[in-house]
Amino acid sequence: MITVNNLGVQFGKRILFQDVNMVFNPGNCYGIIGANGAGKSTFLKLLYGEVTNTKGTVSFGPGERLSVLKQNHSEFDELPVLTTVMMGHAELWGVMNEKDAIYSKTDFSEADGIRASELEEKFAGMDGWNAESDAASLLSGLGIKEHLHNKLMKDLNGKDKVKVLLAQALFGKPDNLLLDEPTNDLDLDTVNWLEGYLANFDNTVLVVSHDRHFLDSICTHIVDIDFGRIQQFPGNYTFWYESSQLALRQQQAQNKKAEDRKKELQEFIARFSANASKSKQTTSRKKMIEKLNIEEIKPSTRKYPGIIFTPDREPGNSILDVKGLSKSVDGELLFKDLSFTMQKDDKIIFLSRDTRAMTTFFEIIKGHIPADNAHLNGDKRLLKYTCHLNTKNCSKPTST
Repeated sequence: MITVNNLGVQFGKRILFQDVNMVFNPGNCYGIIGANGAGKSTFLKLLYGEVTNTKGTVSFGPGERLSVLKQNHSEFDELPVLTTVMMGHAELWGVMNEKDAIYSKTDFSEADGIRASELEEKFAGMDGWNAESDAASLLSGLGIKEHLHNKLMKDLNGKDKVKVLLAQALFGKPDNLLLDEPTNDLDLDTVNWLEGYLANFDNTVLVVSHDRHFLDSICTHIVDIDFGRIQQFPGNYTFWYESSQLALRQQQAQNKKAEDRKKELQEFIARFSANASKSKQTTSRKKMIEKLNIEEIKPSTRKYPGIIFTPDREPGNSILDVKGLSKSVDGELLFKDLSFTMQKDDKIIFLSRDTRAMTTFFEIIKGHIPADNAHLNGDKRLLKYTCHLNTKNCSKPTST
């Protein structure tokens, strides 16, 4: 449990937020949202002490352990992967090291024996005998192959390092878990695994994320940071967004009767609470939504930008027809007999575990490289907008 009392932070003359009073309870997952620069990451840093608050206090339940997803991907470069994960439980790791140091002594004394006995008791109480297998299980769940478990961190690629640091944060089932953008650089399979893990996590979780689907899957509450205020709402992101938009529409409809507005909100809550899966988080969320006082639903002052692509002319109904598309590179098959049809207004997501296959596919579609075998047919004036993988370089839309 995390208790925030009268918390405030100010940088120079700028007040980021003030008078924050909240309790984050075990068994709940809190999604922290807000515009860029609103203070989401700063709020997490206040909780674990990296940023000093101007006023107020942050406290944890007696004897509770806090774990934070590390952001420095090079911090553990000289350490083995398994070791890095187990270091996430600092107390257990300290006991293991002290125990090993005592047993390695050549002049083992009676006092050493007494201390070793104390450490063994602590070690067993923290389930230390299963520490290595638990760490390995987390790594495997996150997609780190077993042959990498004893490699040094510096030998891993950037995406695998992120997974190891995530395993480190989860290791030992901490009482309080703080995750800042945990899905960044994760593939879809790993995100799905993490959703399942957190949706059934028994302790307190606070997450900063821009991934709406992820927040919908795991959150029991939303913490909205907006215009210097921090407010907590029951429900996941979609419930918060749709209820706040409904409240905004009602606020703008001045002539609507209060009873009609109340009925509309109650019907919305009933519809939303009926749509719940069976995970621990969603069951808890459903109960809180059902108990929600409609006066707690407030309109959001957030503005939502839109990305609009305007073609030079109205396209035809058939945009692209692909039949039997195949491609190999240096004798390695990337894909074979890929066929699909894209119609006007279709929105298609392409997924692949192999980024080379994805890049090559789009290079073929754009006409930059030839396919081994394919029939391609479609609108000759396709609007193309390209974002290259692993870069921040996006080209401007061009008609071809």
